Amino acid sequence: MAMTMTQKIMADHAGLESVKAGDLIEAKLDLVLGNDVTTPVAIDVFRNAGFTKVFDNEKIAIVLDHYTPCKDIKSAQLCKKARDFANEQNITNFFDVGCVGIEHALLPEKGLVGPGDMIIGADSHTCTYGALGAFSTGVGSTDMAAGMAAGENWFKVPEAIKITLKGSLKPYVTGKDVILHLIGLIGVDGALYKSMEFTGEGVASLSMDDRFTIANMAIEAGGKNGIFPVDEKTLEYCKDRFTRPVKAYEADADAVYEREVVIDLDTLEPTVSLPHLPSNTKTAAEVKGMKIDQAVIGSCTNGRISDMRAAAQILKGRKVADGVRCIVIPATQDVYMQCIEEGLTKIFIEAGCAVSTPTCGPCLGGHMGCMCEGERAVATTNRNFVGRMGHTASEVILASPYVAAASAVAGCIALPEDL
Repeated sequence: MAMTMTQKIMADHAGLESVKAGDLIEAKLDLVLGNDVTTPVAIDVFRNAGFTKVFDNEKIAIVLDHYTPCKDIKSAQLCKKARDFANEQNITNFFDVGCVGIEHALLPEKGLVGPGDMIIGADSHTCTYGALGAFSTGVGSTDMAAGMAAGENWFKVPEAIKITLKGSLKPYVTGKDVILHLIGLIGVDGALYKSMEFTGEGVASLSMDDRFTIANMAIEAGGKNGIFPVDEKTLEYCKDRFTRPVKAYEADADAVYEREVVIDLDTLEPTVSLPHLPSNTKTAAEVKGMKIDQAVIGSCTNGRISDMRAAAQILKGRKVADGVRCIVIPATQDVYMQCIEEGLTKIFIEAGCAVSTPTCGPCLGGHMGCMCEGERAVATTNRNFVGRMGHTASEVILASPYVAAASAVAGCIALPEDL
């Protein structure tokens, strides 16, 4: 039976010769992920179900990234609960303040996820690892608890959408613009519980960071997962990082897709999502001049070193506009160190930015940049729902690091060439 990439990974992990869309399967897991918000709930479920030991202390990752460094007493209590559990269970891949990073940037960087893996995480943006040719999807804390205990979960095999990429990106156009454009085309429920499978000659032109950004936001179109083919760039990224055997799956030529969406990368322009949905897209040129109060450059979507370099390219020798707060958050400690070594941190500080230790912080309205009523931010984050970054009467515009940095300098939505 012909299968997509996702279906082949699921069949293999379920010990089946083949699967088809709609099948219910039990599949073995290569990694179970939780953070400081979701892990404490999973611990309660785990204990209440009578479990006392995780299935494999090396196949669980707990990353304290959402509200850390702890913003208040409640967040400190949640972190302590996760910390105590990690110590009790001798969790190998436990990441705390000082050695932490935003989970979906950290795990690939550390080589904990790779091609052909089956991964669940109690965080919706776990779909990020599809950039490496893995099946990865977000689950609830109950499923995380089951995964920690049994090392497997049940899944319904998703239908698939084939997303064919042609051409290559122009200067100042990034993976963020690709995924915002796609979500604008199909809507926030356009891929509901479906596998978004990227293919075509245009894939080769995308950097790994572009692919991470695109896969990260598959959930914003409702996708069960997003996945890229394993190619030379994937293997180069995994080299000296991913120590387990690489399993590269390819979709069959006659695999069944619900539909195909074709995107010509040559034609894409810098794109933004206006409040209050990621699908509310316009080209940045169409909304130039919209006043902003804050710019946030970072997150699991755009906090990698290429994103930092893009922002620094725009901010170098310039100043953040009066009345605008610009917050820069490297996604991991390694990225932070690279920023220091390459002089990017100096550029950010001289431009008038606040530079933070790795944290999810403002992305979910946690800390490090909450807004009050009437304020508007441009952010390289992944969601712009009502109240996402603070007050329900505040607004978030999603954009690439180039557009976010240019807007910070201009004081309004702007393009690099406008400066």
